[in-house]
Amino acid sequence: MNSSLFTLLLITGGLSVIHLIYLAVSRLQKDKDYTGIGFRIKTWWGMLFIFCLATLFNAVVSLLSLMVLCFFSLKEYFSMIRTRKADRRLFLWAYLAIPLQFYWIYIEWYGMFIVFIPVYVFLLLPLPRLLNKGTLGFLRSVSSTQWGMMLMVFGLSHLAYFQFATPEYGAGLVLFLVVLTQLNDVVHYLASLYFGKHKVVPTANPHLTWEGFVCGFVVTTAVSYLIYPYLTPLTPLFGLLSGVLISLSGYFGSLTVSVLKRDLLIGDDDKFAALQKSYLSRVDSLAYTSPIFFHVIRYFFDFM
Repeated sequence: MNSSLFTLLLITGGLSVIHLIYLAVSRLQKDKDYTGIGFRIKTWWGMLFIFCLATLFNAVVSLLSLMVLCFFSLKEYFSMIRTRKADRRLFLWAYLAIPLQFYWIYIEWYGMFIVFIPVYVFLLLPLPRLLNKGTLGFLRSVSSTQWGMMLMVFGLSHLAYFQFATPEYGAGLVLFLVVLTQLNDVVHYLASLYFGKHKVVPTANPHLTWEGFVCGFVVTTAVSYLIYPYLTPLTPLFGLLSGVLISLSGYFGSLTVSVLKRDLLIGDDDKFAALQKSYLSRVDSLAYTSPIFFHVIRYFFDFM
């Protein structure tokens, strides 16, 4: 807990310095557009508050705060989908699945937690559309809803399970994962902004470049090796490999969600621009890094 508290205070101090630098630079260099960085800083403050609740207090507070994060992330995801009246009941079922998913975590029923959304929700989700006897857009509605459930609920819910799977180390592991995931995103964004030239998918996200990927990979791996003794019980080898794993999976998650958003919002550039300011754009990497990191650690270490 002392290590987690010290790390959070360090992050708060660092974020405060970044915010002050942003305010100064944006006023001095009015010819450049720094709004993207400003939106990121605002959402990072919000995420810092959520993860303070998730790491400093008991597991139930952590579970509830992360359940709220999943709800709003899924809500923003649904706002991207072109909906019809027949889809409302489908979305309602999806929202009702969120407290159930977190209930399995609360009672530590790992078997149900791991299959509830990928199996049972997947099989039962089409029922609202079938009962409405609607066929138009059936596949797109059901599949896009399931994608949202997998990313924004199933993926992110792994963050809550850490403290139930290992009460002693759970808070530190969550903080370790979140810090590295967000650090990877920050370094990637800044490197791409200042000297990124080779874009990965320019039509989906102009801020994803190969230069940013390399910088994010190197910095995340190095920082992982430096901080793992303070937040985790991992071995030196896994302290290093964790940075590699989080950097690669976070990059792939950000890339996948960027392409997904562009596909859903083709022809709606205003809404696409608005969603860049949302929390959905900040947790897309976590939707991938959380389950991958969780299951790798659980497979190789007995404390999980």
